[in-house]
Formats: sequence, structure tokens, C-alpha cells
Amino acid sequence: MMDKQQIAERYKILQDEICRGLEALDGGSTFVEELWQREGGGGGRTRIIQNGSFIERGGVNFSAVHGVLPEQLKNAFQVDDEDFFATGVSIVIHPNNPFVPIIHMNIRYFELNEKVRWFGGGIDLTPHYIQLDDASYFHRQLKSVCDRYGSSFYAEFKAFADRYFYIKHRAETRGIGGIFYDRLTPEKTSVSWEDLFDFSCAVGDAFVPTYAELVNRNRHRTYTEQQKQWQDLRRGRYVEFNLVYDAGTKFGLETNGRIESILMSLPPHAQWMYDFKPEPDSDEAFTLSMLKGGVDWLAQ
Repeated sequence: MMDKQQIAERYKILQDEICRGLEALDGGSTFVEELWQREGGGGGRTRIIQNGSFIERGGVNFSAVHGVLPEQLKNAFQVDDEDFFATGVSIVIHPNNPFVPIIHMNIRYFELNEKVRWFGGGIDLTPHYIQLDDASYFHRQLKSVCDRYGSSFYAEFKAFADRYFYIKHRAETRGIGGIFYDRLTPEKTSVSWEDLFDFSCAVGDAFVPTYAELVNRNRHRTYTEQQKQWQDLRRGRYVEFNLVYDAGTKFGLETNGRIESILMSLPPHAQWMYDFKPEPDSDEAFTLSMLKGGVDWLAQ
């Protein structure tokens, strides 16, 4: 298997490729990079794009950090080892048009020792307005990637995403899900370390072409102030999930990560209205009705 430094270098290249692809897709703004060091070991490259032609704010972050694993994480992982290494790429894009969906992706590698190491990550979509053709396209693209590596990958990882991206206190999913996987090893998957790494990179490679199709379908649609307000309400739900439930946010905070990079996933604007109820039979009501796990988006 490739060693951890080789994995980190490949993830850095992936960050470069995705940033170039998003800049070309946006056409109106470019990324600003900030290099940072983590107290305790390692660091990363935070790249932020703002006020573009369709991107209101987005981030494509790379990190490779190491050091002593905090006690609470040792207990959570049920391990005695302390010296950890973690590397990955994390992406969130918040568009300005309410008909263009929020998208999130992360791929990561973690190790403590030769016996405790794994790949994790995923990609999911949060439309402000659910459009069935777009949802079906998105899931077909993910299934195509998964099917190259394991016949059960898509079904397993789609179900995991439905469970994971769930806002319990709202009894609704964050969006239409996607795929999510954690602690993948050859023992769990019957797939070699090399192929698991290739799968991780293939998820990253699928990001720009998949999102570009959805962006170009919707970026020029006109919208009303009411639809923009709905977008901000849906962004509020996104904030709730990330601050209350997101494992990556918790890991970053508990390992003394860089706070600006951790919270770059939050939108520039969001709203919370008291006891908001959409109009019956509206597009907003339809979207809420579809925010549930177990939807077969491929059949839509």
C-alpha cells in the first residue's frame, strides 16, 4: 500500500485539480489560499472562493495533521495508541442562486498504526429546491463510481448517508444524501488497500464534472426574493447539522484544528424563522416532503 505521505501528496494534487475546475466553472472569481500550521503537528492549505458568478462562498481545504490523539477520541475509537496521522480534502460550495444546490465532499485517510487505519469520506447534495431529474442524475453518477469498486458499495454507502445526514431534532434529512463511508479497510470490504485509495480518489475526481452539470442546468434561472428567503432558511438547517452532528467538525475541534478552516462549511447568510410553514402544494412544501431517508432517487 502507498504510505501516508504518498496519500497526502495525491490529495494535494486533487485539491489543485478541483480548484482549477471550480474556477473555470465559476468564471468570475478565484481561490485565495492560506497556509496554516497546527499546534501539535502538521498543517494544511485553506482555499476560499467568494462572490463569484454562481459561488457565493466555497472552500476546498487540504490538511495533513499528526500528533497525540486526545483522550476522548481514544475512547471513541477504542484504542490505546496515541500518535495519529490524518489527511484529507474537504469541500463545501454555497451558490448564490437558490436553484443551484449546496454540495459537500470529503475524502480522508486516518491511521494510528499498522493495524488501525482506514479511509472515509463521501459526497452529498443539499438542494434548496429538490428537482427529481437533478437528484436522479446525481445519484446515478455516484453509483457509477461505486460500481467500479464494489457491487454493494452504492447501496451500503447511500444508506449510510441517509442515516448520517439526518437532522434528528427536525426529523428531516439535510438534503438528498449521496454516499458516505467510514473506516473502510480490506477486512470490511474485500477490497485491497490500493483499490480503496483509488476509490477515494475516484470520488474526488467525480466532484467537478458531476457538480458542473447541475450548476449549468440551473445557474441562469431567475428567482424571487421569497425563493431567496427560502434558500436562507434551508441554509439554517445546514448550519444546525454541521454544528450539532457533523463528525468532521467535532474531530477538527477536538484535535485543536484551525477554526477558520473547520467552520468554512458554514454559509455567508442564513435565517431562522419561528415555526415557518410553507404554503400547501408549493415547491417548498414538496422539498420538505422529500427530506427523508430511503428514497430511491435512481427511480425518480
